[in-house]
Amino acid sequence: MTNIYYQDFLIRPWKKGDRNLAAEVIGSVLSEYGLAWEPNGADRDVLQVEEYYLATGGEFWVIEHQSKVVGTGAYYPIKRGKNAVEIRKMYLLPSARGVGLGKYLLQQLETAVVSRGFQEIWIETASALVEAVKLYESNGYQPATGVETARCDRVYFKSVN
Repeated sequence: MTNIYYQDFLIRPWKKGDRNLAAEVIGSVLSEYGLAWEPNGADRDVLQVEEYYLATGGEFWVIEHQSKVVGTGAYYPIKRGKNAVEIRKMYLLPSARGVGLGKYLLQQLETAVVSRGFQEIWIETASALVEAVKLYESNGYQPATGVETARCDRVYFKSVN
């Protein structure tokens, strides 16, 4: 991935120095919606990006605004479905919301997934993340079954190839 710009936001590949910053963003957004940060469970991947994303053929991106990390977005290959990935860790701080960045980030993740030849995208989320649910549903994601993450109660699927 090369750097991508959206307005005055920079979307770039994760670097080792981003580990704690990304964790802080995700923990903050989860807390805002009454959900728990789970470093030994659902959020272990954020602390082990090399193992979960980079070593598996996935990608982990961070979003910067004025040199501060304000969001994340990622995907990695999964066994579910046919030649599939799961989009994970799409989180934006409140200061980065309301300008179309979430939709743009989702579209860029989808473009990256398609360019790598994957055919399906799966997403798990929680009903409490109302804006995320609306974003996925308005961008062609269909409800599915088989939630695998304890704090999530929704799973979505989209064919892309």
